Amino acid sequence: MSTAALDPLVNTPGHLSSPDKLVNLPRLVTAFYANHPDPEIPAQRVSFGTSGHRGSALNTSFNYAHILAITQAIVEYRANQDTTGPLFLAQDTHALSEPAFTTALEVLAANGVEVFIDDQLGYTPTPALSHAILTYNSSNAGKPLSDGIVITPSHNPPEDGGFKYNPPNGGPADTTATKWIQDRANELIAAKLQGVKRLSYAKALSASTTHRHDFITAYVNDLANVIDFSVLAGTTLKLAVDPLGGAGVHYWPRIAEQYKLPLSILNPYVDPTFRFMTLDWDSRIRMDCSSPFAMASMIANKDSYDVAWACDTDHDRHGIVCKSAGLLNPNHYLAVCIQYLFTHRPEWSAQVGIGKTLVSSSIIDRVAKGLNRPMLEVPVGFKWFVDGLIGGTLGFVGEESAGATFLRRNGQVWTTDKDGLIPGLLSAEMTARTGKDPGQLYNDLTAKYGSPIYQRIDAEATKEQKAKLAKLSPAQVTAKTLAGEPITAILTEAPGNHAPIGGLKVSTENGWFAARPSGTEDVYKIYAESFNGPDHLRQIQTEAKALVASAIA
Repeated sequence: MSTAALDPLVNTPGHLSSPDKLVNLPRLVTAFYANHPDPEIPAQRVSFGTSGHRGSALNTSFNYAHILAITQAIVEYRANQDTTGPLFLAQDTHALSEPAFTTALEVLAANGVEVFIDDQLGYTPTPALSHAILTYNSSNAGKPLSDGIVITPSHNPPEDGGFKYNPPNGGPADTTATKWIQDRANELIAAKLQGVKRLSYAKALSASTTHRHDFITAYVNDLANVIDFSVLAGTTLKLAVDPLGGAGVHYWPRIAEQYKLPLSILNPYVDPTFRFMTLDWDSRIRMDCSSPFAMASMIANKDSYDVAWACDTDHDRHGIVCKSAGLLNPNHYLAVCIQYLFTHRPEWSAQVGIGKTLVSSSIIDRVAKGLNRPMLEVPVGFKWFVDGLIGGTLGFVGEESAGATFLRRNGQVWTTDKDGLIPGLLSAEMTARTGKDPGQLYNDLTAKYGSPIYQRIDAEATKEQKAKLAKLSPAQVTAKTLAGEPITAILTEAPGNHAPIGGLKVSTENGWFAARPSGTEDVYKIYAESFNGPDHLRQIQTEAKALVASAIA
């Protein structure tokens, strides 16, 4: 009898997968080497989105040829930019990350690039890579700049791979860089990899240009400069973290030991099938720490700990679970972090501001106004925050999908890419200092600023309609009201930097919606929020669909 027959909940959202549904790892790795992309098929070409190139070897979108070509393109790009310092190379725990790591090193070594890899050939979180780049460049002023590659598809399913370039600023590469790398990589694939240099992995690993780097010690030793561990000394709080089988799995024991935290580490193992994950909304495995389905096991145990948290596979996102609220909505926790940090970081300048993406909750705006802090509202994409973090003008930056980072306690830059570890540790700090968990602290904010309801839905759209949506002008929206309230703003550019948002945002005093075309599906995404309850939210969503449909007809 099958597992599913014994337990009808197996293979349903919020429950475990049956073994027969798990990814076939030998087949996946074989496909990485055996399948060769056809440059005439768009789905098999290199395509850099907001977080690098992603795909699966099984459908020939993330294979040996892709990694050879992308790495060679990065070698050429960094040479064009005169980035001649060492390159830090990181990988997460997805099954395709190791083959991609070895392939990338073959190309980097053959091109004579100085490369730093983990001293144990272990796993490296995205924020640890960003931290390493920034630390090297600040400690070696006047010398050639370093940069990095992180091999991760983030929280994507186990069969996926991802490959991302971080330039010397430590953050995600901008669109100019990613387009150049993407186009050059596709040229190399079309030329049957003529122009790609490579060594055998054994020779690359022992090359004089390949160096070992202790990412863990460098990151963990510096954490006390961003988190105030003194308030956790001798705490009676029960704390827990679930690495979700990700790149930080060996970081958490070191953090707990070094800072004497009463931290239980749940699932402290690496398993590339991720069989311990409860299934996401569509019954697929995703290491999405903001999803109530993927986080079902932690939510079920919320009463066992005062505060607990998880991170996705490359540890650049966070999910916070507490007794009072279960899994916090990412927007809610961003607001809590802002309120706490800007009232408990005395060394931060009074001019330091807050960064948010324009599809994040408006309660963040209300909290920022209450704190009398400037707000920078930008399009989706963490790259927009990099300059403000480096310059120390943005103290906390975050996006609605549970990505955030913040400054050191002295007001200087920590990372310029998302960091999932420090928001988790901050939840412990704030609970110890205030005596309230993050859910209770959020309730304090809603008592003062109102209680928003936020939701994202998808609506069908053709490629032509998606293209029109991405190029809308405010003049094309003729409505004067939204859900019974006067429209106060119609935006196609982000107010913080006037960059195109690739869509539309319409706001009123107590609600808003934003619509953006999907980059991968024939749908557009509607983000909506109301401070006037669920009925008002539904009205906003209904009118948003009609308004957008009229504008792109």
